[in-house]
Amino acid sequence: MKKSIKNLTLSAVFLAVGIVLPFFTGQIPAIGNMLLPMHIPVFLCGLICGWQYGAAVGFILPLFRSLLFSAPPIYPNACTMALELMTYGLIAGLLYSRSKWRCVLSLYRSLLIAMICGRVVWGIAQMILLGFGGKSFTFHMFLAGAFLNAIPGIVLQLIFVPAVMIALNKTGLVPFKTAAKERRL
Repeated sequence: MKKSIKNLTLSAVFLAVGIVLPFFTGQIPAIGNMLLPMHIPVFLCGLICGWQYGAAVGFILPLFRSLLFSAPPIYPNACTMALELMTYGLIAGLLYSRSKWRCVLSLYRSLLIAMICGRVVWGIAQMILLGFGGKSFTFHMFLAGAFLNAIPGIVLQLIFVPAVMIALNKTGLVPFKTAAKERRL
């Protein structure tokens, strides 16, 4: 019971951070699309609180932010981002929690696989939603939106998320675990 209250509270904090963080990009969509500010709290939520919480925060965050501030636009951006961020929180949290060793290497492995899966989900969702609107979504558009334009954000995530996790490990709040430590627990 105590752990679920802690995870619920932390999830609410990550949701709040995800709502506020895009304001630091100056509400300039081009910068926001490059730095991907809503992705960071979702990754951290999945890694720290677990895949269930990461998936929930990831799904709610873009929709909630769209309803509050009309950014991102609800169709198709917030809808496709909801599925993409849900995938990030789910995959990153699930892979990291199932890792034999919870260390920097497993953290990077979880992040990279989650990033690829989330971007594929985003592409499929874009293709379906734009198809309903009679618009096309080409493979070139997918590569540009999912990878090429997002390189600064991907680099930021690969530096910042592990840095936060390492800092939390040093404080003892979110300790890394090895197989030997888990056997003793």
